[in-house]
Amino acid sequence: MTRATRAKFVIAPVSLIFILVSSIFVPAGRAGAESYAGRWDLTITDPASAREMPSWLEIESREGANSPRAQFVGRWGSARSLPKIEILGPAISFVSPREEEGSTNDLVFHGILANDRITGTAEGPNATKWTWIGVPAPALPAPRAHTPGLERDLFNGLDFSGWKFDRPERAGSWAVEQGCLVNHSAGANLITRDSFADFRLQVEVNCPPGANSGIYLRGRYEVQVEDDSLAEPPSHHMGAIYGFLAPHPEPPRRPGQWQAFDITLRGRVVTVTLNGRTIIDHEEIPGITGGALDSHEELPGPIYLQGDHGGIAYRNLKLTPL
Repeated sequence: MTRATRAKFVIAPVSLIFILVSSIFVPAGRAGAESYAGRWDLTITDPASAREMPSWLEIESREGANSPRAQFVGRWGSARSLPKIEILGPAISFVSPREEEGSTNDLVFHGILANDRITGTAEGPNATKWTWIGVPAPALPAPRAHTPGLERDLFNGLDFSGWKFDRPERAGSWAVEQGCLVNHSAGANLITRDSFADFRLQVEVNCPPGANSGIYLRGRYEVQVEDDSLAEPPSHHMGAIYGFLAPHPEPPRRPGQWQAFDITLRGRVVTVTLNGRTIIDHEEIPGITGGALDSHEELPGPIYLQGDHGGIAYRNLKLTPL
């Protein structure tokens, strides 16, 4: 997945409600920021459609600084620094720029923290009114030991048994050809019907020149599959956990050739091996990546193959529960 823009923007003023609610409480400034420090799993809801959109926020309280520092993952794209965030007592306000959101207006969020839960409202794209909640992201420590289960084939090489499409009306963007799952054009994402907790995933992928896709672990963490983001940061390159963890060493580009991934996820600790070489070694994934199915990190989730760019083929998908 690739979406990276940089531009200047105008910050919307803090709402009157935010100011009034904040002024009622004694805690302010750094004390307020400290109560928000950490990672938050967000769920944004469009009341008009009842559609839920996963998101993620990390806030760092900086000693001696007048304002905290924050990273945000929206509906798509990678984790990015927020240009504007204010915390006054239990109240929070932050802005996601219109250039990052495909919107004619900046997205402005307001919320209140109570009982380890943030509830709030937001101005969405084109002034759509949203509601949102935030809960502390779970630690998800990796188990000290694990016992492998029975290896299973996620794809039978014949049809889409065991899989579903997030947009059935665009299922024609995928085909089964010569024992491969082939995404010919931008369309639906392909998702396993079963969910998984900790596992080892083995899969082969053929990424043509200029193509882009991704393998989502538990439906939330994207392992980047691409040949179109050479000019972007290393955390956007082949084998990266999109926007968070860069491959090291970076693998050579092999467009149009079959390549083999071997991925282990335990808790939020991931190891990625590509073509027999480890490129991410037992590193922690901070949070969900753009395009995640949901933000419920505490739950098992499916494997999903990104199909909204097109031009990718997958085969030999095998998963071993841990």
